[in-house]
Amino acid sequence: MESSLPDLEAILLVGGQGTRLRPLTLGTPKPLLPTAGVPFLAHQLARARSFGVRRIVFATSYKASMFEPAFGDGSAFGLSLEYMTEETPLGTGGAIRNAAEALTCGPSDPVLVLNGDILSGHDIGDQVRTHVSRGASVTLHLTEVDDPTRFGCVPTDDEGRVTAFLEKTPNPVTNRINAGCYVFTRSVIDRIPRGEVVSVERETFPGLIESGELVLGYADRTYWLDVGTPAAFVQGSRDLVLGRLASPALPGPPGEYLALDGALVSPEAKVNGGSAIGAGTVVEAGAVVSGSVLSDGCVVHSGATVVDSAVGQGARVCSGAVVRDAVIGDGAVVGAGNELQHGVRVWPNVELPERAVRYSTDV
Repeated sequence: MESSLPDLEAILLVGGQGTRLRPLTLGTPKPLLPTAGVPFLAHQLARARSFGVRRIVFATSYKASMFEPAFGDGSAFGLSLEYMTEETPLGTGGAIRNAAEALTCGPSDPVLVLNGDILSGHDIGDQVRTHVSRGASVTLHLTEVDDPTRFGCVPTDDEGRVTAFLEKTPNPVTNRINAGCYVFTRSVIDRIPRGEVVSVERETFPGLIESGELVLGYADRTYWLDVGTPAAFVQGSRDLVLGRLASPALPGPPGEYLALDGALVSPEAKVNGGSAIGAGTVVEAGAVVSGSVLSDGCVVHSGATVVDSAVGQGARVCSGAVVRDAVIGDGAVVGAGNELQHGVRVWPNVELPERAVRYSTDV
């Protein structure tokens, strides 16, 4: 697999603010959030490397200065990394064009473009080979979803040619949607206006289709997840820990939970469901943690319950508190006896007094 793509370069789009994931993204960009024990992007970098990618250009904007300290020159991943920053956000097309200034490949070479908030199990190598063999301008990964009304859909003809980009509609013509992984021919990127705000989805791709250029769809039904919401972020981490999606970056064998070095999980605690337990985090006897992401330095006290939730760095969940389908910001304290559920978000460093928030009627 690797030998067929020895010189492939990639652009990784990581400029978004991750507003749907607040408060987790107030201090950390979404692609750096701990996911199954490592920054989210570590999984993407390791997968790209496994398909023969050797050089990746980061297209950064929001909290751009945090990426290079996290990944350096890429040597730890067997990669060469470059960082290109947009001073003002330029949209997906503008970001790709800006990052392309750091590419070294020729005009006819393929360039892989990855979105920094997607987990995917598809065969990147096969997508690239299909693009090259068909001589396409762009080849888009398309995934099939059960409910396409929540997405724009991307119809193709019998030859795999994309015929349109359709906005969300109650009656989609296909269940195939844009999965956010593209292979461009380098010269096509160079035609995107430089320094301007451009959307590939609304401008570049429809323009190429209209002018008769070959835009291909590469469709499959492998694992695919957009981790843009708290529930999806937690699900992505859970699926990686449980082994539902294999990742070369997983820092341990798949299983019911993953505990990083320095984590203290009591043998009398119940921890399962693909939970990730951060470094230095303490889960006391009698606590229950299921299907959740606990960042570094948290404490889940005896008798507390954390289910399907994300808990930020240094946060504490006190005895008898129940945190279910919720997000707890960095440094927050959930006092004893609170019940947090249904997507509740607690902002960083907030301290909820004992029994401040309840769903049940008991005292």
